[in-house]
Amino acid sequence: MDVDVLVTGSTHRFEAYEEQGSVTGAFSPVEAEPIPSFVLMEMKMGQDVVAYVYQLVDDEVIVDRIEYHKS
Repeated sequence: MDVDVLVTGSTHRFEAYEEQGSVTGAFSPVEAEPIPSFVLMEMKMGQDVVAYVYQLVDDEVIVDRIEYHKS
């Protein structure tokens, strides 16, 4: 595939470079205890993408900011 950003999901496990989680924390045959999560992506002009990853862990929302720069 000739793409700069590819968004896909359904494993109920977050991996910044390829997959996101489930907003509902729904049942998953892959993960015994899926973590409810979602990603907001900011597409900047040029070569940058910023991903804000929201996860619900122990009733607390944790937000991580991940920056990607196209080389």
